This record gives sequence, structure tokens and C-alpha cells, in this order.
Amino acid sequence: MGSGRVSDDIGGTEAAEAAEAPETTAATAATAPASGTEPAAPATPSGKSGSVLPRLLVLLRPERARLIAVGVLTVLSVGLLVIGPWLLGRATDVVFEGVVGKQLPAGETKAQAVAGLRAAGHPHLADMLSGMAVRPGVGVDLHRLAQLLLVAIGAYLLSALFSWTQARILTGIAQRTMYRLREATEEKLTRLPLRHFDTNPHGDILSRVVNDVDNVDTTLQDTLNQLPSSALTVLMTLGIMFWISPILALASLVTIPVVMAVTSVLAGRAKTRFVAQWEQTGNLTSMVEETYTGHALILAYGRREQVAEEFGRENGKLQRAGYAAQLLSGAIFPAVVLVGNLNSVVVAALGGYQVATGAISLGAVQAFIQYSQRFTAPVIQSAGQMNVLQSGLVSAGRVFAFLDAPEEPELPAGAETTNSDSRQGGHRVRLEKVCFRYDPDRPLIEDFTLEAAPGQTVAIVGPTGAGKTTLVNLLVRFYEIDGGRILLDGADYRELSRDQVRRRYGMVLQDPWLFHGTIRDNIGYGREGAGDEEILAAARAAHVDDFVRTLPDGYDTVLDGDASNVSSGQKQLLTIARAFLADPGILILDEATSNVDTRTEAMIQEAMARLRSGRTSFVIAHRLSTIHTADTIVVMDAGRVVEQGSHQELLEARGFYHELYNSQFAETLVS
Repeated sequence: MGSGRVSDDIGGTEAAEAAEAPETTAATAATAPASGTEPAAPATPSGKSGSVLPRLLVLLRPERARLIAVGVLTVLSVGLLVIGPWLLGRATDVVFEGVVGKQLPAGETKAQAVAGLRAAGHPHLADMLSGMAVRPGVGVDLHRLAQLLLVAIGAYLLSALFSWTQARILTGIAQRTMYRLREATEEKLTRLPLRHFDTNPHGDILSRVVNDVDNVDTTLQDTLNQLPSSALTVLMTLGIMFWISPILALASLVTIPVVMAVTSVLAGRAKTRFVAQWEQTGNLTSMVEETYTGHALILAYGRREQVAEEFGRENGKLQRAGYAAQLLSGAIFPAVVLVGNLNSVVVAALGGYQVATGAISLGAVQAFIQYSQRFTAPVIQSAGQMNVLQSGLVSAGRVFAFLDAPEEPELPAGAETTNSDSRQGGHRVRLEKVCFRYDPDRPLIEDFTLEAAPGQTVAIVGPTGAGKTTLVNLLVRFYEIDGGRILLDGADYRELSRDQVRRRYGMVLQDPWLFHGTIRDNIGYGREGAGDEEILAAARAAHVDDFVRTLPDGYDTVLDGDASNVSSGQKQLLTIARAFLADPGILILDEATSNVDTRTEAMIQEAMARLRSGRTSFVIAHRLSTIHTADTIVVMDAGRVVEQGSHQELLEARGFYHELYNSQFAETLVS
């Protein structure tokens, strides 16, 4: 499969329902995939095994040759295993016939011995003897017995060898298949619209990508190993059972509809409980994620007991859902075992009667009882796997629902691409009467027009909810506009791929995003393939080099999951160094210096001035003192441009910007 399209073969029909989305911050966008034109409906499991199983088979398509080899090995392994009881039954007959023959007078024929028993008034013994291959006066044929036992040992050894080889191949098949499924889910994450992450809890998404995929892995390995061999064992065993005694075979078959009825009823009820269990697992994962990310606030506000109570409630729901699912699915195995044991009693009684009447030999009954147990054992094993299978099908449905979620197309219909990616002189960005809304009934940005000339710095200010962050999301095409158009160097965004738009932008976000890895790797994330000298130059430009060299491991210092081993200001500096390394044509600075001290802010402002030189820059800030030098200041309120001009021009106009500036200046004096 080609890179980036693994999930095309795995994914099915996409959901098409719309969902409302709240405003998403640019910081969230930095860690989430980009957005498409349609809102993503919350992914929900279909709950239909019929729609899930064919798609699981699609996952196995690349393993066809190995599956054929597994099929051959399964036939050989099961065939040799099925022969065993018959060989042991024949060995029992050899021993029993030898013991009985030794008790009969030598020189008599079998017919004479049978006639003598009838004449003596022992018709049942005569009937039993007539069904045996005895030779009066001759004991156990040890040579024949040894032959049968050696053949049985050889059959069991070969069966074990074939079974081990089959299991080894199946393990590889399952692991490669799950590798492809995990790869598909990862690729899907990069193609999902941002709305999908707005409308689905992050914990539920993580649960689908991690927990549900792992559960599918367990189910796949168990079912691939159990079901084919169990089905073949049932067929071969049933065939030899009819060959030995049709009457006993028919008696054994009575248990099949009973087993199927019990399994069907219990498994059907268990599946609905498993759906609830995995949905509640996603809810609990979401809560744990929220608790972890907000741990400091929970402690600060003294809400530990409240959080513990909420966790206890959610955990209790999961416990009850899991208990109900396991209780029902766990009842399948003992119920089927009971039916199998009752069947063995019936077979033993009928078999004993047939031996007494001479219809079959004692060894044949012994073999048949073994076959009867082996016939029910695969059914019992399959029944025991039903809880795993039902749970796995539910998880697979959740994973496939995730893969079916609407995604953003790489290029809209009829779009053309351009190879132009020059940064010389920056880029011209123009928004013409742009309209956008998260909720169809609530416009957020209406008739927004703005132009940023090459190399120009445009500052965007306004109160909370004015649409500043939404504007950033539209510029980098995390969302598609509902009306108007955005032009990049005269080309409509819709004529460019999203990748072509986004690679022209560099972003320094309000909430720094750093991943688990070295400082060198985090800075190097700005441009793939950057060398150490380039990383070092970017670090120096952002004043990162000074504090990094004070660390024991320098640039090899490993940042933990939330980069708690560096200060918030240092986190901000690292993301700025990353932007230096990216060397973009357009910069977006979203409160880029809000988390650093005054001295560091002054250094960053000077460094950013150099970085902005010759590049188009959009600066989004609430602190108006940081944007005095901007070429143009755009004042937004309620999604509209209410004022536009330089800092001095806007102050002289004594409008909304003047009010904002004076209010912040007054707050500064008070503080």
C-alpha cells in the first residue's frame, strides 16, 4: 500500500452528518490534524457484526499466501490429531481381544466359541464375542499393539509440529495486520478535520486508537488460531464418528442446536453490554486525560475530593458495564460444558449397549467417546471465545467508525497546484469578504476584508471572542471558509493544496507545544533534515543557546511529556527557535511573548524584528504595548474589522482601539 493511503483499503463508507464545533485555539491546531470542509460527526460503533467482519477480512488481504499455507498446515495437523483416537481404539481392541482369546480353549474357532456361549445360555456374551476379531487360545498381539502405538505417537508428534508451525505463521500474520491497522489509524489522524477533534472527546479518540486497536489485536490472534482449526476438527471428527457408528453420531448431533441456541442467546445479550463497556472506557479515558492536564488547577482550587467522586461515579459505571458483559459472556462456557458432559453420558450408555449386542467393539466405543469429547471441545472452545470475539467486534466497529469519519480532501474538486514556494519579499495575503461560522445559526466572521503586503507586519487585536484565533485557523486553512475568498500571492486558496498553503507559514503559539524528546529534536521539528549548525543558529537567534548550555546535557536534554523540566518562558523560547529554523515566508505570532519576563521579552522582540524582515507577519496579541511597531493594526470586534491603521492613527481616531489601549494602560498603572 502506498504511503498515506493505508486506510483507504481499511476504511469504509464515510459518515456524513454535521456537528457543531466551538472555537478552537491555534494551540490546539498545532497538535491536531488539519480541517476539511465538513464537520465530523462523533464516531460511534455500528454494532453490526455483518458490516465489521468483511472489513476485518480486508485487513487480511495482503496475507493470502500465508493464510493458504496456514490452511494446509491446519488440515494436516487436525487430520493427524483426529486419527489418534481411532488408533488408540484399535490398540484397545488388540489388548481386549487378546485377553478374551487367551481365555478361550485353544484349537477352537471363533464360530465354535460363539455357538458354545449361546448353548450355555449367554447370548449377550455371544453377541459381544461375535463383534470381536478374537482367536481362541491366542493372547495379545504385542507386535500389532506396538505398531499401532508407534503410529499414534508419530501422528501426535507430527500434528504438534504442524500446529506449532501454523501458530508461528499466524502470529506473524496477526502482528503485520495490526501494524497496518495502527498505521491506518495514525494516517487517519493526520487527515481528520479539526472539527472532529472539537466534537469528540480526546479521551475517546485515544481509547479507539489505543485500547480498541489492542483489543482487536487480541481477538484477531485468538480467532485466527482457534476458529479454523475448531471448524475443521468438528467436520473431520463428525465424519469419522458417522463412519464408526451412525447411531451414536446422530445422538451426538443433538447437542449442536442446544449449544447454538445457548451461545446465540447469551452472546447476543453480551454484545450490547460490551458496546456499553467500551463506550464507558472512552468516557473514563477522557476524564483521566482532563484530570491529568488540569492537575495543577484541581489542587489550586481544592477540588480533589470532587474529582475523586466524579471518577468514582464513572469508574462505577465502567465496573457495572464490564460486570454485565463478562457475566453474560462468561456463562456461555459452563453452559456448553454442561451440554457436552451430558452428551458424553448418553454416548457411553448407547455405546455400552452396542458393545453388548456386538454392533461395535469396545475400542470403537472408547474412540467414539474421545471423538465425542473432541467434537464438543472445539464447540466449547469457540463458545469460550465468544466473549473475546464479541468484545473484539465491538472494538473493531469503533475503530472502523473512526476510520470512516469524514476527512479533508487533499485538493478540492477542480483545484490546481502550483510549485511556487518562494519566500523572497514575503507573500501577499488578501482576505476578501470572508465569512465563517462554527454554528450555522451563529455567524462568527462576516464580510471580513484584509490585505497584508509582502514584508508587512499586521497586528490583530480585539476583545476575547472577537475572532482573532479563528482568523489564524482560517489563514493556515485549518477550517474552510463559508464565503468570500483568501488569496495567496494572487492565487485562491482553493487552487492550492493545503500542504502548499501551510508550508508557507510558521507559527509561534500562545501555548507552547513540545514533545517528549531532546531539545535538539524539538527545535529540529521546525524543518525536516536540518543540520546541527542550523539548529544551533536558530537557538542563538531565539536566545535559547544561553540557557541550554547551562543544562547538564545541553541540547541532548530530554524533555518529558509536558516539558515540565523547563520553565514556561524557556518553552516559549524553544518554540520561537523552532520558528527561526523553519524560516517561513509568513509568520503567525499568537501571544508569542506572553509567558516570558521583561528582559527576555525585549530580546525576543528584537529577534522577531529580524525574523519578520522581508516576511509577511500576523501578530495576535492582547497586550497592545507589544505591537507599536506594526505596519498595520486591525481591530476586530464580533468577527468584523471595526478599525484599521497604524498605532498612532488609531489613537488619534479615538475609537475602539483608543478605548482598549487606555483600559490596558490604566490596568498597568493600577498594577
